[in-house]
Amino acid sequence: MGSVFQFLEESSLITLLTLCWLSAYCFATLWIFFYKYISLAKMVKDEQDSLEAILQGEQRFPRDAIFISADHRDVSPNIFSLWKNKAIKHSTTGLAFLSIIASTSPFIGLFGTVVEILDAFGRLGNSGQVSFDVIAPVISKALVATAAGILTAIPAYTFFMILKRKVYDLGVYIQMQIDYLSSAK
Repeated sequence: MGSVFQFLEESSLITLLTLCWLSAYCFATLWIFFYKYISLAKMVKDEQDSLEAILQGEQRFPRDAIFISADHRDVSPNIFSLWKNKAIKHSTTGLAFLSIIASTSPFIGLFGTVVEILDAFGRLGNSGQVSFDVIAPVISKALVATAAGILTAIPAYTFFMILKRKVYDLGVYIQMQIDYLSSAK
């Protein structure tokens, strides 16, 4: 634990800001994933149940507010399209931010590393001849920001792909309901 505090004391302001930024990204990644995963799982389950009820003849239309107020005799393909677009738009909220986190985190970490290395070489250049024993720890310390960026990007990308698949599943269940109801007319 003492080495963490020592690292923080010896790091430049840019490196600390970079690590704070990546920490915020990491927190946002976890928050978005857990929130969206739970809500998408519920939406997929609801649409799966709705499809089963329609196929078994227990209900005539999907369980959505659009169909409650619509006249069931005159439900047009436009209403189905509106329903699907509304559900997909709602289910993809937050996914773009996960994609941004996944793609920018390594660059943010690399920025912190480059600034730390430039600062270190500036300080080491003033002292004259420098050996590998002096440079290696400086570079090692500077690479922490890059590692943090990659460590932040990997879960963000993984979670993005998991949620994207859930949205796809939701879209499939909605489209199956639309196809069945359109063919039943």
